[in-house]
Amino acid sequence: MNEPKMFCFQCQETAGNKGCTICGVCGKTADVAALQDGLVFETKRLAAATTALRAAGKPVGRDVNHLVTVNLFMTITNANFDADAIRAAIEKTKAVRLELAPNDAMGAKDHIGVLATADEDIRSLRELVTYGLKGLAAYSKHANALMQDDEEVDAFIQRALAATLDDSLGVDGLVALALETGKYGVAGMALLDKANTDAYGNPEITEVDIGVRGNPGILVSGHDLRDLEMLLEQTTGTGVDVYTHSEMLPAHYYPAFKKYAHFAGNYGNAWWKQKEEFEKFNGPILMTTNCVVPPAASYKDRLWTTGAAGFPGCRHVPGGCGETKDFSALIAQAKTCPPPTQIETGKIVGGFAHEQVFALADKVVEAVKSGAIRKFVVMAGCDGRQRTREYYAEFAKKLPGDVVILTAGCAKYKYNKLGLGDIGGIPRVLDAGQCNDSYSLALIALKLKEAFGLDDINQLPLAFNIAWYEQKAVIVLLALLHLGVKNIHLGPTLPAFLSPNVAKVLVENFGIAGIGTVDDDIKALVG
Repeated sequence: MNEPKMFCFQCQETAGNKGCTICGVCGKTADVAALQDGLVFETKRLAAATTALRAAGKPVGRDVNHLVTVNLFMTITNANFDADAIRAAIEKTKAVRLELAPNDAMGAKDHIGVLATADEDIRSLRELVTYGLKGLAAYSKHANALMQDDEEVDAFIQRALAATLDDSLGVDGLVALALETGKYGVAGMALLDKANTDAYGNPEITEVDIGVRGNPGILVSGHDLRDLEMLLEQTTGTGVDVYTHSEMLPAHYYPAFKKYAHFAGNYGNAWWKQKEEFEKFNGPILMTTNCVVPPAASYKDRLWTTGAAGFPGCRHVPGGCGETKDFSALIAQAKTCPPPTQIETGKIVGGFAHEQVFALADKVVEAVKSGAIRKFVVMAGCDGRQRTREYYAEFAKKLPGDVVILTAGCAKYKYNKLGLGDIGGIPRVLDAGQCNDSYSLALIALKLKEAFGLDDINQLPLAFNIAWYEQKAVIVLLALLHLGVKNIHLGPTLPAFLSPNVAKVLVENFGIAGIGTVDDDIKALVG
């Protein structure tokens, strides 16, 4: 049997739900996959050094913490395809490690990727922890961009990374570490929530235009609100409009962004449709984070990256945490482009983050007590290319009219334009925001638990039918498990990185289940 050219099974679309072995379904080459494996390994070695320093009572600088989070972010699915950028990150990480630990005795290893761990269950748990840490690092990096840090979260990320190199840590220890990762996932999402709301205010109910205007435009995708803020500042008065795409849609819900008259609306849908939608947008596109699809030649010269994102041949806007990025070249290009081609019209409503829902709490509780609302279904998470994901659109359409959907992340694009109506003025689709705003959904659930005087979150009229795609969804799942949420349905497939024994632990202890037919799942989750 031939050795695989690569091995990666960190995303939901991995080949055959087993693993990509020739090239990534995401589009990354075997060479880039090997470099990403190398960057993860070098980051784990750096983490072992920083963990030892902390154990000895010595401080670790913010710049080192930020290096760890950015490194992990670069290896998330669809973030960085640029071999030169990843190679440079490896060399920088090695240099920092040797500066901190010049006597590091760990030598080179022949095998450093996923399959270097022979035991299937140990491998599964190590990857579960690592992928959760990648998601947590992404959320930490967004908070760092707004000059918010949590040393405890950073120290945990590094301690847990180091633990995945520890051959003495068995199944029980790794299971405990995975659940502890969920605990710090809650803390990391709380940090980002504070960073966003301190900077931009609490999200509020907002109608967002999905049509276009007549000016040249710049389309902003990804997740980084600070990048969007800098771009809006620099495009003020230039005659260039700014639109959001996919996970940037929730930026419209923040009060601080509403002062920009040229903040035009949202263009397009979830990340996987970007090839056809970016083609029609006509102007430049700024990818602030992951969710990059390898671009078509027709618009590659209009695709820009920044932060942890990168693609060979696309221009990259430099700048780290606390630095003002210079978008002048991107803006100059926009002025030479025709306005966006209209692909749809109308408005969509969102902004139902925790403070907004808390303000409606009395109305929501009364609707439940009166029977107007029978149940809430959390349908947060990710969208994706596979046709099996049409399940989520059909599920939303077939839900009884007295059921409300709570959502966050790009999974919303399967049903946020279906016109599902409202219940006594409460929309049947309550969009809390980006994937990290699943934290809002957790706070809403805890608030409802308090309002109803319940002892257990699982006693609420609340069900979970989560779609996942990449590693930020993994940290959200682990955070929900830490909060005690049980009986989560996860799809469209269970993660390939869960070995049968690890999957059995999740099923038996937390009631994790895959999806079935729409009708059967509605009966099971709603009744």
